[in-house]
Amino acid sequence: MKKSKVIQSLISIGLVIVILVVLNNFLTSFQARIFNLCGIYIILALSLNLINGFVGLFSLGHSGFMAVGAYTSALLTMPKEMKEMNFFLEPIAPWLLNIELPFPVALLIGGLLAALVGALVAAPVLRLNDDYLAIATLGFSEIIRVIFTNTQSMTNGALGLKGLNAIGISGKSAEGYWWIWGIVILTVVFMVLLINSTYGRAFKAIREDEIAAEAMGVNLFKHKMMAFVIGSFFAGIGGSLLGHLMGTIDPLLFRYLLTFNIVLIVVLGGIGSITGSVISAIVVTIAMEALRVLDGTMRFGSLVINGVPGTRMVVFSALLMIVILFYQRGLMGTKEFSWDWFKKLSFKSKNAKIAKRM
Repeated sequence: MKKSKVIQSLISIGLVIVILVVLNNFLTSFQARIFNLCGIYIILALSLNLINGFVGLFSLGHSGFMAVGAYTSALLTMPKEMKEMNFFLEPIAPWLLNIELPFPVALLIGGLLAALVGALVAAPVLRLNDDYLAIATLGFSEIIRVIFTNTQSMTNGALGLKGLNAIGISGKSAEGYWWIWGIVILTVVFMVLLINSTYGRAFKAIREDEIAAEAMGVNLFKHKMMAFVIGSFFAGIGGSLLGHLMGTIDPLLFRYLLTFNIVLIVVLGGIGSITGSVISAIVVTIAMEALRVLDGTMRFGSLVINGVPGTRMVVFSALLMIVILFYQRGLMGTKEFSWDWFKKLSFKSKNAKIAKRM
């Protein structure tokens, strides 16, 4: 990597940290919670975009890997007393009762276990393509959810887990903010380095033409498996953060609809664009919450309008349709953020000034 690129990347990270510091001082607790949710969806969108966008595998099993990470992290961090309170219908498995690990260790184990499950799922399904692959991964995701629903002594079954520890070591909300966005920055940096490496070029070659990529010496199964495992790892990390942020999890949280929400973010931002996934995750998460007022009572001075439940989703879907109609490849397509944009803008402004003088 050129020295100028490294400097520009460090400046970008510095600017992001400055923005995070400013927002942390001005956001209310509710706004900070929504902003943290944006960060978690960025991690999930990037992990799915690696599989669907850069390798071209149509996977719909992300919610299953999220569930693995969330349950693993929750059970490993929950104190003994809280486990006994949750597991009142059937006692928790003895080997799980006394385990209590620090949050960072449990988070990492959750991601690694999700990656392992991703590898086990990928081994048989990567022989399939297109819609068949999507159906198979969706089926495996539902299998994972059903297993969690029926393993009462390990996951508390349909009752789920409540009273999860807050994100971080101290349990303070401010620490959770920096944990989430610190992981977001690390995820973005990792994805950028991966996509710009030889592995990333192999991923893109597989996406464009598998036969040509194989003829050039690319090991299709190895690279597909690698992308699937990495995507599953970050899905497990995102699921763990989501569970600890909400403070409660149950199998119904990880239905296929959750995967579709992430797919929506990836498609809207641009399949194969890291920048697009980041922007789309923030826009969609904030828009979904901002439009919630349409479901309740709206007051405009003396005028009172009673909202209809479900209006929010109708309006949101209509806005998405409009965006897709005008930006069929998403907001960013396959483009990425570059400092060259500002150089082009300054060059155009100079040319415009010269043209006016003439």
